[in-house]
Amino acid sequence: MTSKGRGVSVPTYSPTVSARKSRASRDSKDGLRVDGRNPHQCRPAFMRTGAVNAAVGSAYAEFGSTKVIVSVFGPRESKKAMAYSDVGRLNCSVSFMTFSTQIRGQGSEDKEMSSMLHKALEGAIMLETFPKTTVDVFALVMESGGGDLPVIISCASLALADAGILMLDLVTSTSVSCHGKDLVIDPTLEEERCQDGGFMISFMPSRNEVTQLTITGEWSTAKVAEAMELCIDACLKLGNVMRECLKAAATSVSE
Repeated sequence: MTSKGRGVSVPTYSPTVSARKSRASRDSKDGLRVDGRNPHQCRPAFMRTGAVNAAVGSAYAEFGSTKVIVSVFGPRESKKAMAYSDVGRLNCSVSFMTFSTQIRGQGSEDKEMSSMLHKALEGAIMLETFPKTTVDVFALVMESGGGDLPVIISCASLALADAGILMLDLVTSTSVSCHGKDLVIDPTLEEERCQDGGFMISFMPSRNEVTQLTITGEWSTAKVAEAMELCIDACLKLGNVMRECLKAAATSVSE
């Protein structure tokens, strides 16, 4: 690891709370969650680029107790066994450190998360700019504290930008948990475990485009609209944080 690149730390990048407050705000004690946040408040975040010396690009992200590091390698020549393609290939791998989860020994590659990371990023990367080559994205979850996949996606997008891979826009991601009639944004691991449903989007803030949408559980149309509004607002603000991180890294290099 290296200290190349300056980090950007923000107390929160929470969406603007609309006049239509959730029941959690009205009914829970002091309107706060177990960790002290209100239902529409995201966790404190820290992000920086240049976290891995050997990688072409890399980034580190810390959202609450969730800690992720992503390394990008390539573009490299695709293997001869692969069929010719006039666009580049994206290879994504998500792994967990052995002691990153509360279940001892549960550390390995997560193929489902790897596939979802690929889907979230593929639409933003200009694959036609590196034909017949492959870009590898390796995400390592150092500590799993909830909302792992959104943090991985956002961190991977930052690492790709650090590597100089051409993209239409940065990809930001956030999630919401449904607890009865209440919605809480950027859930912790405990909140995810007892949720009735989950909602996650990956979003290109400058283009106002969703690259991936995942919904689990039963949701009413009204709740989907409310969750979408919360997530997009949070993604827009997270995009600003990520751009500031890239600017800080560029400034440190020029100095």
